[in-house]
Amino acid sequence: MKYSQLFGKTLRTTPHEYRARSHALLIQGGFIRPLGQGLFSFLPLGIQVLEKIKQVVREELNALGGQEVQVPLVNPMDIWNKSGRSQFIGRDMVRFEDRTGKKLVLSPTSEEAMVELSQLSLKSYRDLPVFLYQFQIKFRDEEKVRCGLVRAKEFLMNDGYSFHRSYSDLNNFFPKIFAAYEKIFERCNIPFLTAEAGVGYIGGSKAYEFLMPVDYGDDLVLTCDACGYRANREVAVGIKDHPAGNPLPMEEVETPGIVTMDELSAFLKVRKTSLAKTMVYRLRDGFVMAVVRGDYDVSIEKLSRFLEKQVIRLAHEEELTELGLNPGYLSPVGIDPPVPVIADDTVANSPNLVFGGNREGYHYINVNFGRDFETEHVGDIVSLRGDNRCIQCGELLQEIRAMELGNIFKMGDIYTRDMGLVFKDDNDRYVYPSMGSYGIGIGRLMAAVVEGNSDDKGIIWPPHLSPYAVFLMGIGRSFKVDRIVDKIYETMPSSILCDDRKESPGVKFKDADLIGIPLRIVVSAKHLADEKVELHDRKTEETWLIPITTIKDVLKVWQ
Repeated sequence: MKYSQLFGKTLRTTPHEYRARSHALLIQGGFIRPLGQGLFSFLPLGIQVLEKIKQVVREELNALGGQEVQVPLVNPMDIWNKSGRSQFIGRDMVRFEDRTGKKLVLSPTSEEAMVELSQLSLKSYRDLPVFLYQFQIKFRDEEKVRCGLVRAKEFLMNDGYSFHRSYSDLNNFFPKIFAAYEKIFERCNIPFLTAEAGVGYIGGSKAYEFLMPVDYGDDLVLTCDACGYRANREVAVGIKDHPAGNPLPMEEVETPGIVTMDELSAFLKVRKTSLAKTMVYRLRDGFVMAVVRGDYDVSIEKLSRFLEKQVIRLAHEEELTELGLNPGYLSPVGIDPPVPVIADDTVANSPNLVFGGNREGYHYINVNFGRDFETEHVGDIVSLRGDNRCIQCGELLQEIRAMELGNIFKMGDIYTRDMGLVFKDDNDRYVYPSMGSYGIGIGRLMAAVVEGNSDDKGIIWPPHLSPYAVFLMGIGRSFKVDRIVDKIYETMPSSILCDDRKESPGVKFKDADLIGIPLRIVVSAKHLADEKVELHDRKTEETWLIPITTIKDVLKVWQ
């Protein structure tokens, strides 16, 4: 490709508000352009990188017997109602009607569509196992888009789905997909870690994340350097400290206008460890009241696991009012709660806590579990922090900020059972296939490659992911230089980006470093006198001379 003809060139400046380095470099290097908030167009250079990343993924999934398919982005709402997930996903999923009034959605994920496809395509129990995957655009109406391709509203996703005769078969397949994902990220030359994760609205019994440590990541991973324990903070378990003390008499105190933990802590001059906060959540079939200590946050994932049902969202104020509860001053103290109460174990084991007074402007102090309120439902329902200790060895946990690259889920038969995908086995018994779900954000992976392979000059693409193998340029206004450049370009035009612009050497060198193609060939009058050209390795910064006659052999190695 001649650079003068390439659609989309480098930019001389990049706005300073870009928090992620990958965001700035991909825009400045001519790989992507923003269209709107969380929406990006891919330029030719970006498309070539995407295709090469897709090929890496495709090769690893095909090695597991994966078969590529594609289901529609637009789904009938009926199949989401059938699975029950239409209640769990809020405004992230766009819902609309076609001209006939049929309710449709832009699917943020494809479990339902893949089950429906399997119902129409699998004929027998003997067709299992089957592993299907696709590359498809997804749309999620994210509330907070940021960092370019790291968190966008529209994005390219590789999502895979496996169907097995039994949960045991799914368990046997899971280590294979885990290893395949590790190979994918290793081949993309990025640092990554793995951690136990929550299942969220995907559902299932177990999930693992593959993450890249970055200071702007959305995920917080808790890890133990001593024993190797590692999990997302939403599911991490650990040892939580409990203060000691003798129970004091409970009192009601006036707290005018105080509704937040920070305000209450300052007003009463106590630490958040002495406070309790109560929150009510909506379930599919009702509500639940969760009580945690003031220095922790409720983990929706742990709460859902405790309940063995999915928590949908926080209850709205009008719902609290209908339940006879007072927003801002909630607690299970002094009332007969109209909904089940789940208390975190820190609440049950910490003396003399401050609770809401269930009427505006009042709180209770010195509340003790078992004396002033009680519930039979006590467990671990909070997100841990780095100052908690490892449950396996007792050492302090460490916090790692990271961004998610991919995840894998053991879902079992929750979708196949709800959606009626069933077969008879050889013993004439009904079998609902056990299902796994696996996903990698391809655009986000592209951004991660840039984060892990760049310097202060620009991108350094791994050779097998680079849009071109060679960046070719000539220096000087010499007919002989131009002729040699053209001759080299003609040997392998599909592997070479030839900078044929009439620009200064400084501009060409700067753009070459920014774009990040692995090998640079420089033709100059200075070295042509010796029938040689200059080669430059973008990664090592090594420069050397070779005879022009050996160019073809060099290009074969680098392509």
